[in-house]
Amino acid sequence: MDAVSYRAILRLDAVGELLLAALLARLAKRMFGLVLVLYVLHQFHSPFLAGCAGFVALAPGLAISPIAGALLDRAGPAWGIAADMACSAGCMLALAWQSMARLDSVIPVLCLAALFSLTNPLSGAGVRTLLPSLVPAAARSRANALDTSIYAAVDVCGPALAGALTGLAGATTALFSIAALYGAAGISLLPALRRCAQTPWMWRQGLLGDAAAGVAYVLRHPSLRPLALGYATFNMGWGILLVAVPVFVLRSLGGGANADLVVGLLWAASGVAAAAGALLVGHHVVPGRERGLMMAGMVATAIAVWPVCAGFGLPGMAIGLMLVGVLAGPVDVGVLTLRQNRTDPAWLGRVIAVSMGLNLSGAPVGFALGGMLLSWSVQAAFVTSALACCAGALALHWIPRR
Repeated sequence: MDAVSYRAILRLDAVGELLLAALLARLAKRMFGLVLVLYVLHQFHSPFLAGCAGFVALAPGLAISPIAGALLDRAGPAWGIAADMACSAGCMLALAWQSMARLDSVIPVLCLAALFSLTNPLSGAGVRTLLPSLVPAAARSRANALDTSIYAAVDVCGPALAGALTGLAGATTALFSIAALYGAAGISLLPALRRCAQTPWMWRQGLLGDAAAGVAYVLRHPSLRPLALGYATFNMGWGILLVAVPVFVLRSLGGGANADLVVGLLWAASGVAAAAGALLVGHHVVPGRERGLMMAGMVATAIAVWPVCAGFGLPGMAIGLMLVGVLAGPVDVGVLTLRQNRTDPAWLGRVIAVSMGLNLSGAPVGFALGGMLLSWSVQAAFVTSALACCAGALALHWIPRR
């Protein structure tokens, strides 16, 4: 057991440095999402343009994720991650210059945000492609738990740090800080680059053909297809919840700064619980039983959403969201571990990139559906979120046991 402890995993060659690079890069990305919106609002005074900026900072990368996966399988994930770190740092520096120059046109901002989005899948999928190759197979669940806990920690710290920097020092300073984080992430990645220096670049014929083959591989795979469907449906429930929680709190407290603070604290507590849940479940994931673990986590999440979150006022909301955070650990760790264990290593970059794009597709559907339901009934939104979690668990039932 000690051979696959968290401490032992972090001491493996290049693993600690890779996870540090992932932490810094994810923190930078999480900060950028808020800083970009605040910068556009302050500079151009247009909520519509702020929404457009947020869209172009996300959508292009999701659209080309199969191509990013093909590049990862060709050139190697370490080089893909490094390319994204360099490009993202460059985009932040260019945006910082734009902020200092106070140019009147929003077009350069949108172009730089789109360029930032286009390279993001290289690191998003690259970390989760490279990590399994650096750890023994028996340690994958704990390595994935460390990876998942990083996301949870970033969700707690990123928005708070971005808001504080932008409010106290301005958008220019915040953008320079984000560029510095990407630079530090690139430096942290050097051991992984040295370790992969002897890996040949596997160029094939037809990049688009490789990307299409990655999509077909996921859609035809008896395990990956229901996994993508189930996790996307589960994420739809999360999307509804992200809209429903602020509305619930605002209606309970009557709006104002105190209500905004309570919303932030509730999600921060959920993020802390998610990090703890991921690290805890990493000790108990048994290879071959990820399917049952994920299904149980999704069903339990549905109960935490309704009736716990919605039926017992603000105390119930606090308890329910912390339960939702803790239960995210079994689901996320199970998804990552099962996907890695049932994918041919030669296809892993494409599979992870395509799967991440499919998984995220549920969230915007949940946002839209939640907005429509909340105009009718808050309780209906929570019930629908819970049903989406149950539907995700049902889809996972079609994953073969072996």
